[in-house]
Amino acid sequence: MKKIVLFAANGFIGKSIIDYTKTYQKEYQITAVSRKPIAQLPEGFKQVLWDGKTIGPWAKELEGADLVINLAGKSVNCRYNAKNKTEIFASRLDSTRIIGEAIEDCTLKPICWINVASATIYEHSLENPNTEEKGIIGKGFSVNVCKAWEKAFFAFKDIPTRQILVRSTIVLGKNGGVYPVLKKLACLGLGGKMGPGNQMVSWIHIRDFCRALFFIAEKEQTASIYNLGTPHPVQNRVFQKELRTSLGIPFFINQPVWMLKLGALLIRTETELILKSRYISPENLMREKFQFEFPTIKSCLGNLNC
Repeated sequence: MKKIVLFAANGFIGKSIIDYTKTYQKEYQITAVSRKPIAQLPEGFKQVLWDGKTIGPWAKELEGADLVINLAGKSVNCRYNAKNKTEIFASRLDSTRIIGEAIEDCTLKPICWINVASATIYEHSLENPNTEEKGIIGKGFSVNVCKAWEKAFFAFKDIPTRQILVRSTIVLGKNGGVYPVLKKLACLGLGGKMGPGNQMVSWIHIRDFCRALFFIAEKEQTASIYNLGTPHPVQNRVFQKELRTSLGIPFFINQPVWMLKLGALLIRTETELILKSRYISPENLMREKFQFEFPTIKSCLGNLNC
């Protein structure tokens, strides 16, 4: 039985990984680490609390672990004021640092440690997909967060634990993340293109996200950085059209930039999450022959709306 320690297990992706591993309970022994207790944790799963800042009793769970997955980080779905910026930085750097320090202190160190970061580290690109090897790093607050985050992770390069950094694109699932919000907006008639509509949307179905994590972790020879996203990103206008079609909604209103800025102000978020063109190619996953169950936006949305 393989031992897995999952940090920030109470979020949308964490809970999805837990649901995914239910099928494999005979293979995996899961320890879920979170700031708050997780309701209805499946039988056989262990739960441990932490504060995301300091080493505590949770650290002993890392002894002899086969896989450590860190998902910790304050949501960027907020206004980028001074307070939130500080918390966004600290939640990522502190959690990564203390996990690394706890691994260093282990007698029997974990075999593999995956840190899930963000593909927003790449530049705004409309024409050229960013790969792991040839991607161009962008500029700005979000990029600076990602750069510092990755630096904190690879600062532990001297440990024998295999380290894998995941640059995740938008994860689409029924039970959380951005999809329920986009679905609601479409149902209200706001399912038209957002801004210019030519910005690229790189995404991945939540099931493929979970499958890809275990695919990477279980391979003996892997790269150190992976883009987690479909090989078929689409323009925002195409994404929105496919969303409307999957929901059977014929009517829609396009959302110009001024409307998006007003809406972002009202709901306390940033338009960057919508207007930045994230054009990503999962070159390393494709090279290693990972098979996506939902490679196209049509197949993905069709599954989410069935």
